Amino acid sequence: MTQQVPSTEPELAGVRNFRDVGGLPTVDGRRLRQGVLFRSGHLAHATAQDAVFLSSLGLHTIFDFRNAADQKLEGPDVALPGVRNVNLPLSDPADGAEFWKMVRDGDLDQLRAVLDDGKGAARMVASYRSTLRNRTAEQSRVLHAIAEDSVPALLHCAAGKDRAGISIAVTLLAVGVERDAIVADYLESNAKHRRYKVQRSGSAQSAYTPEVMELLSPLFDARAEYLAAAFDSIDETWGGVDRYLEQGLRLAPETREQLRARLVD
Repeated sequence: MTQQVPSTEPELAGVRNFRDVGGLPTVDGRRLRQGVLFRSGHLAHATAQDAVFLSSLGLHTIFDFRNAADQKLEGPDVALPGVRNVNLPLSDPADGAEFWKMVRDGDLDQLRAVLDDGKGAARMVASYRSTLRNRTAEQSRVLHAIAEDSVPALLHCAAGKDRAGISIAVTLLAVGVERDAIVADYLESNAKHRRYKVQRSGSAQSAYTPEVMELLSPLFDARAEYLAAAFDSIDETWGGVDRYLEQGLRLAPETREQLRARLVD
């Protein structure tokens, strides 16, 4: 499997899962340009020092894929002077609000009822497939914006794993990054220092027992099967990546070439 180039990422105190996607190989032997496409979790808890680093990247646009419920829970992104912020929710405004409240506050029996016996992983697979099929307008807007002028760009959601992971994967597919490299980058979200901090109510003894964390793991893991489900959805719905880009995302050949010119060395 193709490996990503060695990381030179910073240790950000209040931003999880940040990384430059540059260096990934394309099928025609080129590499994604460094310093033009970044991904991360939300920026709501960025420290002043984090903000200084993020400002040093020369970002043009931050794409925030969180919905209203996410933003209410975590807060708005820290403002970075001179950077355009675009909110494109990749889930419905209150999608899963009651479910995620149960994840945070529910007891063991509730968690078992909705997550045990593979139900948690099945929920994630269904979510990835739905996002790919039903959020073509949002994905199209991201790719057209990047092709036009919106780089350097940072793409993020709450954890930087699912919604941002899908959008990054679509962007990488559009410029011809090797499929194995896309998966390898996606799985980097499993690194301990990148993972979203699960917030649970109650005492640590009751809220974070091994069984609870095992039940929650499908929701907070990056699993190759999830991204594979998204890729399968492309093939099943459009018959392949090229038709998905052309018909689903309305990406004209000249726009796709412009996108490559922005992102690929």
